[in-house]
Amino acid sequence: MTDTDAASGALDPAQQEGPGIRVLAQFIRDLSFENPRAPETLRQGGAQPQIDLGVEMNARGREDGLFEVDLKLSAKATREDGALFVVELLYGGVFQVAGVPAEEVEPVLLIECPRFLFPFARRIIADVTSEGGYPPFLLDPIDFAGVYAARKAQGGAEQIGHA
Repeated sequence: MTDTDAASGALDPAQQEGPGIRVLAQFIRDLSFENPRAPETLRQGGAQPQIDLGVEMNARGREDGLFEVDLKLSAKATREDGALFVVELLYGGVFQVAGVPAEEVEPVLLIECPRFLFPFARRIIADVTSEGGYPPFLLDPIDFAGVYAARKAQGGAEQIGHA
């Protein structure tokens, strides 16, 4: 360790104690943007569209001890005369989770890991809607703990799988 590392407080990850989450990779697994009535819908003023938003989180363990987490975001903008656009994004990440008790791994994977992925997924959706001719669609922050709790109470749409 150099004097600069010591002065900055940087620690070797192998020496850190306690729970930790590392993002090893992030990627677009699937992206779809439909703009069925362009360019007519781009010229109209009209009423504010109704937005239906969907959020799903899934995770699976891998043979190498790492975890893959998927965040699926979908949005459909409609007016009374039909769909303006539909965007679906399946954004994934590979995570290393260490020092977390077994009973807390599921909430970490389905709450904390999607929090890491969300800002990047949000940006992709804003960019693709903007490229489709609309103002950037900026998703509001998502309460992943609330989504996890609600889905868990319903029997769980989210899931943890094992490779």
